[in-house]
Amino acid sequence: MKFIDEYRDAEAARRLARAIARITTRPWTIMEICGGQTHAIVRFGIDELLPEKITLVHGPGCPVCVTPVETIDKALDIASRPNVIFCSFGDMLRVPGTKGDLFSVRAQGGDVRIVYSPLDALRIAQENPDKEVVFFAVGFETTAPANAMAVYQAKKQGIRNFSMLVSHVLVPPAIEAILSSPHNRVQGFLAAGHVCTVMGYTEYEPIARKYRVPIVVTGFEPLDILQGVYMCVKQLEEGRAQVENQYARSVRREGNRQAQALIREVFQVVPRKWRGIGELPRSGLGLRPEYAEFDAERRFGLLDYTAEEATECIAGLILQGVKKPYECPAFGTRCTPEHPLGAPMVSSEGACAAYYRYRKGGKAVKR
Repeated sequence: MKFIDEYRDAEAARRLARAIARITTRPWTIMEICGGQTHAIVRFGIDELLPEKITLVHGPGCPVCVTPVETIDKALDIASRPNVIFCSFGDMLRVPGTKGDLFSVRAQGGDVRIVYSPLDALRIAQENPDKEVVFFAVGFETTAPANAMAVYQAKKQGIRNFSMLVSHVLVPPAIEAILSSPHNRVQGFLAAGHVCTVMGYTEYEPIARKYRVPIVVTGFEPLDILQGVYMCVKQLEEGRAQVENQYARSVRREGNRQAQALIREVFQVVPRKWRGIGELPRSGLGLRPEYAEFDAERRFGLLDYTAEEATECIAGLILQGVKKPYECPAFGTRCTPEHPLGAPMVSSEGACAAYYRYRKGGKAVKR
């Protein structure tokens, strides 16, 4: 298929892998940020093509995976209430909170609906004026413009029975948190191409300078990822630390300024908790005071709710690149996609789910 097959050409992938091997003289550890990239790496065996000295570790780039357990509990609370229609993308329905998941709420009679856009939820609110319609707004910067548009339109059209449970997170603070950790072993990053399509990559430039790490904006197909690794390794070997753009067919340095303006209109930067990591300052988006009436946490009195995460799940260590999924004692036994202990086993982009599906035996074997 045009525009897909050309980025999955096996011989081209082998040529790129050989080129990486030729320039690699030292061990390097590189983290891909996005869960979509993780999925492609494990599915296509990209890490198996790389030389022994190159280690890929998986970052916190799955929005489902980093949504904190207390936010899931808030979703369960709201969805369980009478007169509420709770709308969400499908991958959030099986993420466990402390008392079940959204599927269990639906099984008990809650009106939980899967939608494909926040504007679908807004339409449901228009069609059901006697119901409170809540959309679960989860994601990185990629989904923020559409969520902002739904809130903007709700205010403009005077739709008062619509609100959002917001759990947006931002990539640059997560990169800084990883780099400033005493356990950090990451020496270079593959940044998420879709996030940078919206936001550009100027925010990454001071991080690259401050921490002396190369950051390569990278796409999601096998050849994209291999080229991103090549560009990152080349910088590392040459002692450079810059932001480079592998995904030039989609990403511009300044990003999509109209989308950014819409995000700024509706959202403001706030502290945000990350599942398994904790609270990071200025790492999330919340509704501005002008749009506070559409904040589901305020509307349903859940601003002060807190919850503790289960200790058996090591999602935090996996999301920080400290451990691989197969290093978890529960992986594939007590934790499976059918009975997940944590979000990385639930999401289609989660590292644990990718390893379970494509690599049940665990560790990759280099060729």
